[in-house]
Amino acid sequence: MADRPPAEGDRTAAKAGDNRPALSLHVPEPKFRPGDTVDFSHIEVPEAGAQPRPDETTDPKDMRDFAYGLIRVLGDDHKAHGPWDPKLDPETLRTMLGHMAMTRAFDERMFRGQRQGKTSFYMKCTGEEATSVSASMALAGDDMIFPSYRQQGILIQRGYPMIEMINQIYSNKGDKLKGRQLPIMYSSREHSFFSISGNLATQTPQAVGWAMASAIKGDSRIAATWVGEGSTAEGDFHSACLFATVYNAPVILNVVNNQWAISSFSGFAGAERATFAARGLGYGIASLRVDGNDPLACYAAEQWAANRARANAGPTVIEFFSYRAEGHSTSDDPSGYRSAQERDEWPLGDPVMRLKNHLIAIGEWDEERQQAMDLEAAEYVKKTTKEAEANGILGHGLHHPFRTMFEDVFEELPWHLQEQAEQAIRERETKFPGGLDL
Repeated sequence: MADRPPAEGDRTAAKAGDNRPALSLHVPEPKFRPGDTVDFSHIEVPEAGAQPRPDETTDPKDMRDFAYGLIRVLGDDHKAHGPWDPKLDPETLRTMLGHMAMTRAFDERMFRGQRQGKTSFYMKCTGEEATSVSASMALAGDDMIFPSYRQQGILIQRGYPMIEMINQIYSNKGDKLKGRQLPIMYSSREHSFFSISGNLATQTPQAVGWAMASAIKGDSRIAATWVGEGSTAEGDFHSACLFATVYNAPVILNVVNNQWAISSFSGFAGAERATFAARGLGYGIASLRVDGNDPLACYAAEQWAANRARANAGPTVIEFFSYRAEGHSTSDDPSGYRSAQERDEWPLGDPVMRLKNHLIAIGEWDEERQQAMDLEAAEYVKKTTKEAEANGILGHGLHHPFRTMFEDVFEELPWHLQEQAEQAIRERETKFPGGLDL
């Protein structure tokens, strides 16, 4: 007799007499919640310099240990150790420290500006500066960057005018993007910095496509993209990995694992099962897991991946293991979902402090010069902010003319949009007679 679905009574009887164990669903849960005592002893932190440095053309199938280990250069003695030491000269290290100090000063000022009502939104990168500043310094200035929303340090490192960043955050009349982007979603063709998108992970297939085009044209430029660990759960990230491996695209996929995706901890993106670097291995992509709070390790890993891409040896996935020291954004209050002790107990320290201490340890820096650098950065940001505020802040009416909302899409405005524009302008003139720039 052919198999048939059991009747309702049959199903009930079978369940009652079934001796198989009942199934249960696993729901990831962070180790610490508000008020908990924090203990990060479960995180394996190897000695600095312990990880070997493979050849830049190594077959991905031989890189499992690099996807599950942790590349570190700076030790507890604040000295550089091991084969991953990029051996940067002191002036380059001081430049790196300066960019990180400037990024932190910029974040502090813009955060206060949001709290004062000068802008609607801001996102800090406190504790993650090395993943953008140090890593991007290992790239060529014309390599194409496809960022997420916490890579302001790359623009600062590449010399993008700070006043343009602040104009964009304030969406004022000086904003080159004309108020069409959410604050902090910058764009600069001149600095090879692709437009930031609020749609998570969309930049990853775009980076791969750009890299493929560069290879097709026989160009020498590579692409690098940044994404948070939570966004690796998006389909776009996996599509990017597939195209990158199939076409051997000259691209670097940087995953900043800062442990939290807004209020969801990394376990919901798969951190309990494997490292995020290991995702690259499944696609046959070279993969590295790096101490994201070690500026020298971040530089060295990005340099390794860039050299690999330029040698036509293929793409690389890099996981920067870091910690989001502040809230996800100005709309977030992390005290509602994680212990306040986590920031202080994080075992990999603070990237700015680690680089400062390294320079002091090698006799190329001191606390007095650090204080002077921090003060100079704060004063520069303050001065530039005042200049940008002259172009307007949120709600003060100093924005681009109303008519510009219909511009820059079509070379010639279609008749139906022309009618809508005229109607909108008439209605606005009626509501605000002579009071606004139309």
